[in-house]
Amino acid sequence: MASGTLYTYPQNFRAYKALIAAQYSGAQIKVADDFVFGETNKTEEFLKKFPLGKVPALETTDGHYITESNAIAYYVANEQLRGKTEIERALILQWLGFADSEILPASCAWVFPLIGIMPYNKQTIERAKEDIQKTLTTLNSHLLTRTYLVGERLTLADICVAMTLLHLYQYILEPELRKPYRNLNRWFQTVIYQPESISVIGAFKLADKTVEFDPKKYGEVQGKSSKKEKKEKDSKKEVKESKESKKESKAEKVPAAEDEADATEEALAAEPKKINPFASMPKSSFDLDDFKRFYSNEDESKSIPYFWQKFDPENYSIWLSHYKYNNELTKIFMSCNLISGMYQRLDSMRKGTFASCCIFGEDNNNTISGIWIWRGQDLVFTLSPDWQVDYESYSWTKLDPSKDETKELVKQYLSWTGADNEGRKFNQGKIFK
Repeated sequence: MASGTLYTYPQNFRAYKALIAAQYSGAQIKVADDFVFGETNKTEEFLKKFPLGKVPALETTDGHYITESNAIAYYVANEQLRGKTEIERALILQWLGFADSEILPASCAWVFPLIGIMPYNKQTIERAKEDIQKTLTTLNSHLLTRTYLVGERLTLADICVAMTLLHLYQYILEPELRKPYRNLNRWFQTVIYQPESISVIGAFKLADKTVEFDPKKYGEVQGKSSKKEKKEKDSKKEVKESKESKKESKAEKVPAAEDEADATEEALAAEPKKINPFASMPKSSFDLDDFKRFYSNEDESKSIPYFWQKFDPENYSIWLSHYKYNNELTKIFMSCNLISGMYQRLDSMRKGTFASCCIFGEDNNNTISGIWIWRGQDLVFTLSPDWQVDYESYSWTKLDPSKDETKELVKQYLSWTGADNEGRKFNQGKIFK
């Protein structure tokens, strides 16, 4: 099993590739906690191991030194992530090259000026927008009939491409800009909301609004860089280090990566706190959390009557959902992944929602549908940009809680029994609570 020490600065999307791959493979990778970018990577000891002084950089426990983020991610990955066949491995390499050559340059050219890391140039940004549109369209088309980029399981291709798209989804792709890329959005959020990804990057937040250019921001970032250089000059470090710092500042064309981390932290700190739309709705006599506990701990013969005994039709509504693209569904596990991914992306909806989504049928002949119960009488997905990624892939029908047909549907979906309208038998289900 791979093991070693990873040198990187905080919030480095390149380092995320290796750290997420390690979560999947079980590789024992420790992030060096005493590493300071701009200092540690300029020392003689570091440069002896990694002559270019770049990060991320991995020092393995058996004395090898690996640079370049894709190579590090490959080293710490397992067979599933690397690809099990020659064609899978070739396709994974194809997508890694695609990320570095097609996504990354255009993403940096668009994002970095807006967060103050590079000077603003309108023509450069306009070209970058065109390039990004072509790239995202290509990815969206590829993912029309696929859950993952290569094969039927997550691989390094998914991890590395998603991490390269991270800044675009964080700073640029507001809801209106994301709208044309339904398949890509679904896939991206499926990757970043996996437990392995969350353990590395945390609860990722999609852009509510494209970051606007602020001419002061670039000056502030450069001012911070100058202050750091001045501290280095004033410290008791040898004159040699100070001279090297001066040479670098003269030759520097692109701001240092630690400035990128500073700007990222500032942007996150400046973002306003989001208010859950359910918080402003009228209070109800129906305690949804109480029902969720009851449903989890009791048999359906008790929990379903309990639901109808407690349900408040004035402040809650019941909806039936049907996946619109059942003809695209193939393997059962892929349909299951669609439901899991949607649930993960709707995590902030849990407080006011309960759902049971079911798969009916078998491999190459299956459907997805579900019963949803939430606060309010209207379709809730439009109330928050975070809830809008998947819902358009489903048709939504509001049910009348007073009708026997509704009671039968609730019983069927909450007890996981029966068949769909075309006779496909229940296969498996997932609860959202």
